[in-house]
Amino acid sequence: MTSLSSAVALPSSCRGARPAGGRARLLVARAAASSPKLPSGRRLRVAVVGGGPAGGAAAEALAKGGVETVLIERKMDNCKPCGGAIPLCMVSEFDLPLDLVDRKVRKMKMISPSNVAVDIGRTLAPHEYIGMVRREVLDAYLRSRAQNAGAEVVNGLFLRYEAPKEPNGTYVVHYNHYDGSSNGKVGGEKRSLEVDAIVGADGANSRVAKEMGAGDYEYAIAFQERVKIPDAKMAYYEERAEMYVGDDVSPDFYGWVFPKCDHVAVGTGTVTHKADIKKFQAATRLRAKDKIEGGKIIRVEAHPIPEHPRPKRVSGRVTLVGDAAGYVTKCSGEGIYFAAKSGRMCAEAIVAGSANGTRMVEESDLRKYLAEFDRLYWPTYKVLDILQKVFYRSNAAREAFVEMCADDYVQKMTFDSYLYKRVVPGNPLDDIKLAVNTIGSLVRATALRREMEKVTL
Repeated sequence: MTSLSSAVALPSSCRGARPAGGRARLLVARAAASSPKLPSGRRLRVAVVGGGPAGGAAAEALAKGGVETVLIERKMDNCKPCGGAIPLCMVSEFDLPLDLVDRKVRKMKMISPSNVAVDIGRTLAPHEYIGMVRREVLDAYLRSRAQNAGAEVVNGLFLRYEAPKEPNGTYVVHYNHYDGSSNGKVGGEKRSLEVDAIVGADGANSRVAKEMGAGDYEYAIAFQERVKIPDAKMAYYEERAEMYVGDDVSPDFYGWVFPKCDHVAVGTGTVTHKADIKKFQAATRLRAKDKIEGGKIIRVEAHPIPEHPRPKRVSGRVTLVGDAAGYVTKCSGEGIYFAAKSGRMCAEAIVAGSANGTRMVEESDLRKYLAEFDRLYWPTYKVLDILQKVFYRSNAAREAFVEMCADDYVQKMTFDSYLYKRVVPGNPLDDIKLAVNTIGSLVRATALRREMEKVTL
């Protein structure tokens, strides 16, 4: 999921982005001096567990870098309950074909608890948009591209791994292997695989994370219904998405209506009140009733979403990426871009550390990926964490947040930061104005909350 819920420029980066069809990325391999050279004719072997954006991006980069790669995915047609929004820079940076994008959202409507609606998107240039994708389509595409690059894609369920008994020994990965007809159902043939490193890209319920003792983290439950609505109503969502905030739809997140190819995705999420998720979903449908009335629910999906990075993300030659590592932002719930980016960055660190698959990698090689990812994106996670605590704490604060989103400067800074994942220099005078307006909105929100409490009492 993702949203335009950050009202400040976020410090992150999209370095390395290039136009689709441009020159391929060049990896300069620099292996550690202590890294032993592999026997002649043998390549470094890596198992990537999980075939979502993180696993697909990692497997492709590994295979292109000369590493023998096996990608293990439990369910090839998995439909994760995900809003499916991706930033514009991801289309070019990951060379995604435009027919993968169901809708190009140029209008975002933010609706407050009192149903005050603010239109966001006035500052977008004609070529700018938020891409809406279906996860089952995006994931399958990235896996097929990894396979075309030389990775072996296996339909299987990861069970556990055995750690090496000697410093440069191999890991033994145990998994259930399924043929094409079983498609991830219970059963399958037990198999094992020897590898030199493991990349855990198997989501919030990561079995790889459990095996390596990565520690627990707080998580949200996301619930989503895909609703087929009449064509006349679908026209309203041609280039539009909606976000609803309020205690009725979620005490700590937001409800959404995001357009897909021929239907809309209606959903919500929560960390603090997981048992009430269906109640919040019903409230989201109610808030959007006039626009989705007459629709038919064609699919129901639910899944945990991590709220912060795991305490440990690397152990020996095993590491985590994407949701398995906890790379989903608070406040906005964005995870697709960071999943694919972390998968690629991890793979590039392995390729460089192994001198294009000719040397053994070490834990220090994997830690280089973590250090670079944290350097680029950790401030983003912290800022969005603060925003969630400030603006999602009460309905009055949410009213203030929606009020702020009406400001053109806020919209421009937010869109530029989200679409391109880079630091956007602000105008000092406008920054001062924004700070004053933010304080004013919060003061009004506090006063409103006190008045509402009096009425309640």
